[in-house]
Amino acid sequence: MAGSNFVDYVKIFCRSGKGGAGSSHMRREKFVPKGGPDGGDGGRGGHVIVRGNAQMWTLLHLKFQKHIFAGHGESGGRQTSTGKDGDDVIVEVPLGTVAKDAETGEVLFEITKNGETGFLAKGGRGGLGNVHFKSSTNQTPRYSQPGEDYEEHWRILELKVLADVGLVGFPSAGKSTLLSVVSAAKPEIAEYPFTTLVPNLGIVGYRDNQSFVMADIPGIIEGAHEGKGLGLRFLRHIERNSMLLFMVPADSDDHRKEYGILMNELEKYNPELLDKERFLVISKSDMLDEQLMEEIGHELEGIPHLFISSVTGMGIMELKDQIWKTLNDY
Repeated sequence: MAGSNFVDYVKIFCRSGKGGAGSSHMRREKFVPKGGPDGGDGGRGGHVIVRGNAQMWTLLHLKFQKHIFAGHGESGGRQTSTGKDGDDVIVEVPLGTVAKDAETGEVLFEITKNGETGFLAKGGRGGLGNVHFKSSTNQTPRYSQPGEDYEEHWRILELKVLADVGLVGFPSAGKSTLLSVVSAAKPEIAEYPFTTLVPNLGIVGYRDNQSFVMADIPGIIEGAHEGKGLGLRFLRHIERNSMLLFMVPADSDDHRKEYGILMNELEKYNPELLDKERFLVISKSDMLDEQLMEEIGHELEGIPHLFISSVTGMGIMELKDQIWKTLNDY
């Protein structure tokens, strides 16, 4: 994913179409005196619709399209002819997109399946023609219904990345390196913090041609739930992961404390995140000897963990086995 192309939040103005007016026409033909009402109905106003597209991964196409207008319905005509419906506008979005009302923050719907749809603004109904109002006591109604007015709203579209496994850790914990080793993803990797500025997705191959999706979430720091660092912006992507894989580097001063800080940030952001399956890996373990591993193991007593090294491949297959077991037991 190119950083400049990844957009996961847009605010757009949507206006549906106005319904067409019904017709008040009276039938007038040479040999049909007093033909009576024959006014048709107005057409429906166009909707603004969101549709899921499994081939998309960003909201970039909406970044500079702030206003979306659907077409108006046409008025009804003579001989009970119905007016044409207004043109709908269909907005394609990636799976995992959540639609919200910009003023109230209310969640309207979320798109999780290919082809799934939701309405951002519904078009007005067309008015009824005068043919609907004739009766035995009112045989020549000269009135009809106007069409319903359009809707206009500010809507927010948020993308929450859909992945089986989300990598959670401080900056420079080795998340991007792990993703680059176990998948074909090519995230930017460097020694300075916050190299990863956008979530990266990779498909991890497993035994018997099976696979699962792993997401590298930009680094979380203490205070991320209050907006520090990049964490607040990207914590929402963790909400859609089936399993959380915590990463603490081997050269950390206090592995258990660092794990606790990460857990605390998730809890402060959304306590429901702690209900997800989670597992801890100690990355960069190629710099440890058996004695240090044993000491760290005692330090992490009671926390399921595994020592890995993305550089040497140490523990990578065992990690895949653990992830696969957790995902299928989940």
